[in-house]
Amino acid sequence: MIAFADLLERLLFTPSRNAKIALLRRYFLTQPDPDRGIGLAAITGELSFTTAKPGLIRALAAARTDPTLFALSYDYVGDLAETVALMWPTQPTDAPPPRLPEVVEALETAPKAALQDLVAGWLDACDASVRLALLKLITGGLRVGVSARLAKVALAEIGKIDADAVEEVWHGLAPPYLPLFAWLEGRAPRPDPANAPVFRPPMLAHPLEGSEVAALDPADWRAEWKWDGIRVQLVATPGGRRLYSRGAEDISATFPEIIEAMNFAAVLDGELLVMRDGPGGITVAPFADLQQRLNRKTVSAKLMAEYPVGVRLYDMLFDGDEDVRALPFDVRRARLEAWHARAVPARTDLSEIIPFSSFDDLARLRTEARAAAIEGLMLKRGDSAYIPGRVKGLWWKWKRDPLNVDAVLMYAQRGHGKRSSYYSDYTFGLWRGPELVPIGKAYFGFTDQELTFLDRWIRNHTIARFGPVREVEKAMVLEVAFDAAQLSTRHKSGVALRFPRIARIRTDKPAAEADRLETLLALIEPTG
Repeated sequence: MIAFADLLERLLFTPSRNAKIALLRRYFLTQPDPDRGIGLAAITGELSFTTAKPGLIRALAAARTDPTLFALSYDYVGDLAETVALMWPTQPTDAPPPRLPEVVEALETAPKAALQDLVAGWLDACDASVRLALLKLITGGLRVGVSARLAKVALAEIGKIDADAVEEVWHGLAPPYLPLFAWLEGRAPRPDPANAPVFRPPMLAHPLEGSEVAALDPADWRAEWKWDGIRVQLVATPGGRRLYSRGAEDISATFPEIIEAMNFAAVLDGELLVMRDGPGGITVAPFADLQQRLNRKTVSAKLMAEYPVGVRLYDMLFDGDEDVRALPFDVRRARLEAWHARAVPARTDLSEIIPFSSFDDLARLRTEARAAAIEGLMLKRGDSAYIPGRVKGLWWKWKRDPLNVDAVLMYAQRGHGKRSSYYSDYTFGLWRGPELVPIGKAYFGFTDQELTFLDRWIRNHTIARFGPVREVEKAMVLEVAFDAAQLSTRHKSGVALRFPRIARIRTDKPAAEADRLETLLALIEPTG
């Protein structure tokens, strides 16, 4: 645990991406098996414990600390694990800090009734930094500014290979990743996923700016609608079927009807959408409908019936066991169309290729996209291979312009990681009659200087506190940009925003002149 704790502490206070990669690489090279593999699983979010949860930590804190002091400390620090680690009153013990494999094995196998005493004993044997690492491991939120992708980049540097090569074997492996490290260190061949349904890194698009359009030749490009769902990868092999998100998360259990319909052998790229049959054919519902299905471990038959999903297919990566990613887009598209006509897979259709003769034509279509609940356009070079990552000049996304409202800051809460000392998460509202009603939350879109300004303003204008949340004077106006507005019964205002972010701080505008809820309601998109 000591080496793992040291890694987490250094990562937390290291802002540089390259420096974080160097820290990870050194950890993986210097720590023994299985410690480094377990550390890797923790960093990439592959560890979870059935019985050890944040509630266990709160119970431990309640047993060892004064509740008022703990509440005040938690409010100030803003992070449960850090608060307990700093104020834990240790009891004398001769036991050494536990080893990482010991902790993981115990958390997986110990009965729930024994966990509280077990964890308390570990905390007594550790100093504050090791206690923090231990508690972060249990709560599952490391928040040290490292993504799973960054860890895979560090692994790739060990083996002097591309990070995408690590990605392509990742889902065929399990902690503590002994075959992976053996391969990277040249002691064994590349782990063979064989027919395992592994994830392949997707090809991504760059945002297209208006000034860049003039340099493009329309004859080189193919246009598709950019639908407002979630990008997914369908993987069906003799070894199984999986549905992955763009970030490599296995979401198969959340959408079992898609898995059931994958009665084929292929790897496909597409957009997951709520799709309903109507008088005029299939209609695509707003993203708010899809949100009803996301992040659920299990789904009921009722929910599946109310929010039926399908996949609009964009591309083909594997046709059976043949890797077709190196082929030009036009060839892959032709193969996808021929394959789809033969296989007729349920719950799928093909993304439309939009005919156009000039980019002025596309610009007009782009302005009309909002009325059809479409995010914008995708432009793909006809000769482009399917290359993982965001390679500029091959695929562009030409999104519709965002919407904006001027809202009043109502509540603020501390952020996480580097922002845990700042009030960086904001709830804002619009006027409905004489009252303000909250319409959304945002935690990005502003600069570090603007964050410092807002944090100071919030501290000086707090009028009430509710745990970690501060209510502020209704005097600060924020211009909020968002991609779409949709009706929602889950919100007091009756409206939900898609991707809200802070576009500007309106110190020039009195709160009484902020927008009214009716203004936002007029921007509601049509339902499918």
